[in-house]
Parts: sequence; structure tokens; C-alpha cells
Amino acid sequence: MKYTRLTKEQLEELRPEFVNFLATQSITGDEWDTIKRDKPKVAEEELDIFSDLVWEGVLGKVSYLENISDKQMHLFYLTEKEMKLISVKVMNPGIDLTTPIGFDWFKRNWQSDFVEYLTASKAYTEDKNLDKFLLLQQGAVITKGDLYKWFEKVISTS
Repeated sequence: MKYTRLTKEQLEELRPEFVNFLATQSITGDEWDTIKRDKPKVAEEELDIFSDLVWEGVLGKVSYLENISDKQMHLFYLTEKEMKLISVKVMNPGIDLTTPIGFDWFKRNWQSDFVEYLTASKAYTEDKNLDKFLLLQQGAVITKGDLYKWFEKVISTS
């Protein structure tokens, strides 16, 4: 398996897609029940294949990721050829960016000496989607990129 298996909740939400996936392999609902009962290993393999297909589809469409911790923000823009990063570090010990109060402080004080910025870019490895997946595994979440776009404007006009 290339990625991770979808959770039970995710699989439940994707039930119609999973039914279609089974249908492409000429597996009916009754046959699926039999496979689950009599060949659990085969059922697990089918779930893994389906999960990888879903991940490939999702990762192929992802353009922005964010990983925000108490003192840092890593904002990623995933272009066709490379991953671009805007990294923000808050050096005020009383501020936690993961709280509304901390983030409000940041919005008011983003230009202060207590905030450092870094930009970088990195080419993908041979497997672009796996690179994206590894960022998700490290705590990043998929976003629409509003924060990245705002910083990009701020940085380019400073």
C-alpha cells in the first residue's frame, strides 16, 4: 500500500464510489459480502487499492497545505514543478498560534520584531503525490491557500 487506508468513516462517506470501484472489477454486493466473510485478506487488499486510488485523486488536486503549531506556521503552495514554502516563526513566548487569542495577536503584530519569515522552494522527488502525502502525515492540512496568498502579497510588496 502506497498511502494509508481510509478510515471507516471516510469509507462510509465514499460508499457509492466504492460500490462503483467493486463494479469495475465485476464484484457484486453479494460477492463482496462473501469475500469479506471467506477471504478477509482479499477484502483488505481491495480496501487498500481503493484507498490508494482515492488518495491519488485527492493529492493530484491539492494546491495548498498548512501546518500550524504553537510558534510556527508552514504554508505550502504546491505548484506543478515544486513546493513553495512560507515559514513564519513567532518568538513571543506568551503567544500560541493555535489559539484564537494567539492568532489575533499575530494578525495585529505580524510586522513586529517577534515574528520572522522565511521563504523557500524545493523540487519534488520522483513521486510528487507521495511528497504531498508526507506533509499531511507530518500534520499539514489541505486548505484553499488564503493565508499563503495573503503572505505572498505582503512579502512581494515589502
